[in-house]
Amino acid sequence: MSIQTPTAAKTLAAVLTSLDENKAEEIVQIDLRGKSEMGDYMIIASGRSSRQVAALAEKLTDTLKQTFGILCKVEGRATGDWVLIDTGDVIVHVFRPEVREFYQLEKMWLNPGEDIDAPGEAASPS
Repeated sequence: MSIQTPTAAKTLAAVLTSLDENKAEEIVQIDLRGKSEMGDYMIIASGRSSRQVAALAEKLTDTLKQTFGILCKVEGRATGDWVLIDTGDVIVHVFRPEVREFYQLEKMWLNPGEDIDAPGEAASPS
C-alpha cells in the first residue's frame, strides 16, 4: 500500500471508517474550524470495555501510520478508560461509556443551540 498525502478531510474519513469498521459506538464528529487552533475536527466515540477502547486506538493509529505515514500522539492507551489520539488535524477521544458520560466533551465543544449529529453531518441549530 502506498502512503498518501494526508489532508484534514482524508484523515477525518480514515478515522471515521476505522472506528466504524472496528465497532466503535456513538461516534460523534465536531467541527473545530474557527473554534480552536488545536485541530480541524474532533471525533468522540465509545468502546464497550477497556479492552475494546485500547484496541480501537491501536487499530486507528496503525491504519493512519500505514495509509498516511502519520505518527499519532496517544495518551491513555494503557488504562483503556479514555484514549486521546492526536493526528494533527483530527483529535480523537475514545471512551468507556461511563467515562464519556462523566466528562461530556460533546457539550463542552458545541455552541449553544447546536445538536450532536452523526458523522458527516454538520451540527445544526435546534
